[in-house]
Amino acid sequence: MEETVAIEKICMLAGKIMLVSGAETNRVEDTMNRIASSFGIENPQSYATPTGINFSVDVAATTNSLRIIRRSTDLHKIDKVNIVSRKIAGGEITITEAFRQLKEIDRENTAYPAWVQILAAGLASGGFTIMYGGTWGDFLPAFFAGAIGFTGLLSFERVVEIRFLAEFFGAFLVGASAYLFFRMGFGNLINMVIIGGVMPLVPGLHITNAVRDLMSGHLVSGLSKGVEAVLTAFAIGAGVAVIYSFV
Repeated sequence: MEETVAIEKICMLAGKIMLVSGAETNRVEDTMNRIASSFGIENPQSYATPTGINFSVDVAATTNSLRIIRRSTDLHKIDKVNIVSRKIAGGEITITEAFRQLKEIDRENTAYPAWVQILAAGLASGGFTIMYGGTWGDFLPAFFAGAIGFTGLLSFERVVEIRFLAEFFGAFLVGASAYLFFRMGFGNLINMVIIGGVMPLVPGLHITNAVRDLMSGHLVSGLSKGVEAVLTAFAIGAGVAVIYSFV
């Protein structure tokens, strides 16, 4: 009985780490089932959505539930959980060791510092501007507009934990910065600067996961992630549109 409870905790913890880190629900369920099967559970039952996880060791058995409130993107943690899962499947580690390693992964803070994320957002913005047809004279305006917008996103999200409002504010700052740069003669194509500047805000992972979940038959997760991506795109577009309505 105690061993079964330990297996349930391991599966739930692995699923939680992956879901919070941005993994698609199909991968979360598959990993939980593989871990349980590797420990001798014959008929594991797992069900994941973007906001919660359910798991039981058999049909009509006691179900364990876990509510997921916040999600981010941390592919490094997903990879680490996959490594632990492979070790479990290969019989390389015990239940106790597997649980210890997963607890360590859960406690890790692998996110880059804010200044690194802002710098990366600026470089990505400048690169996308060139890729989409902008000139090299637009690179620096896009760099600064993207960095300012991403800084606004991070700052606003710390004050109000509503992602869509933070993305709206970030896109608004991108549009405002691009317009001010253009008015000062800094840059050639304002449209390319804005397009590049908002690219770090675009929900690429959500769109990808939504499509993958729909293709895997996870309709609830696929539709919910798709709606989330649409709302995010709307927030970005609305933030830029507000600037255009005043100029």
